[in-house]
Amino acid sequence: MYARAAACAAVFTLALGATQVAAHGNVTPQAVDVSSLKPIGDEWLASNPYRGNKEAIRIGASAFNQNCARCHGLEAISGGIAPDLRYLPPGDEGDEIFLNRIRHGSVRGGRVYMPPFEGILQQEAMWSIRSWLETVHVED
Repeated sequence: MYARAAACAAVFTLALGATQVAAHGNVTPQAVDVSSLKPIGDEWLASNPYRGNKEAIRIGASAFNQNCARCHGLEAISGGIAPDLRYLPPGDEGDEIFLNRIRHGSVRGGRVYMPPFEGILQQEAMWSIRSWLETVHVED
């Protein structure tokens, strides 16, 4: 009887763990068409090359809504699931925070809070999202 209870507990624990790992959702990232932007190249930039670029902002708004809004909220207004990205600092300081998180994601205690997007979204798409986020920035 003890063995059966232990087996049931193990199955429950594994199921719970799988649920927690997949808690971010099994969502396929959407491709972002950046063909109308000047290519950046393979080396990662430390500062947003598209800051203030109207085309990048347009692309970034769409890319955010397709890939980020389900957690960070429509128009980047978080409902509490994930950080409200309107409060990212402007300029290079915010660029560093944004790029680190979008490239590498966030995992704490084995739980995926944000998946890494490096290798999924191209650098141009990431910087376009950042360009749009700066247009909705609010001060603390």
